[in-house]
Amino acid sequence: MWRISTAPARINILGEHTDHHGGLALPFSSQHRLSLKATQRHSGFTGDETIVQLWKAAGGWPADLEVDSQIPMGAGMSSSAALCVAVVLCARGVGDKMETCLEAQRIEHEVLGSRCGLLDQIAITHSSRNKAVLIDFANLSVEPFQVPEDWFFQLVDTGIRRSLSDTAYGQTNISENAFTDHTFEESERVREALTCDARRLGELLNDSHHSLSSRILASSPAIDSMVRHIQDTPGVLGARLMGGGFGGMVLALVENREILAGTNVEVSESAVVEEEL
Repeated sequence: MWRISTAPARINILGEHTDHHGGLALPFSSQHRLSLKATQRHSGFTGDETIVQLWKAAGGWPADLEVDSQIPMGAGMSSSAALCVAVVLCARGVGDKMETCLEAQRIEHEVLGSRCGLLDQIAITHSSRNKAVLIDFANLSVEPFQVPEDWFFQLVDTGIRRSLSDTAYGQTNISENAFTDHTFEESERVREALTCDARRLGELLNDSHHSLSSRILASSPAIDSMVRHIQDTPGVLGARLMGGGFGGMVLALVENREILAGTNVEVSESAVVEEEL
């Protein structure tokens, strides 16, 4: 028997660092994919040591494990969450989506040492083609959101990589008031994004980056300089650092797909599983 699970990267329009604080977020799945193939064997496990550890933590059966990924690591595109979701789906098959998210979060905490919330896992499992998801972390409710046709997103790589387990993810040195204020204002930006036009969305992205940088200190002077340069580029409506912070990708909203030399982003399908018994 073999089973293959495929999980996408996560792109977060707005709602960064809100999942630990009961706020809102508006992410979607991109075209970048990670696949895991598990081929059953009589006993034992083969594959990358970390993959095997995750597989065992998820209760996986004896298998040869092979991973192929188009998602860059440490780039703020949820490579670790995609891997953990793929592991859970491959080990257990298709089940309740939220249960898959919670189990993927559990093994990421246990094996990878990341204090991740649930934003990435929910985006990876719940979004669909042309639709983002509105997540309310106060009650874990999820609603589909049709992404407007004139919202064109591009990714620009800062060239800086970080590991969430090696950096102060959640920034314990930042006051709870700072996170509370950021979460409230970021959630208000998410609410406004549901009905605004592209030009206003760009302003909201700029405001989001300012809060990430100045309020919860998830950026750096070098990254801020890059973001300002992108924001000032003709045809760019807005831009912000995406993901846990301290490096990775800048998400830019542009007038058309020819504005920047970065990667065009497509709103894609969620995670899937196929198998041969």
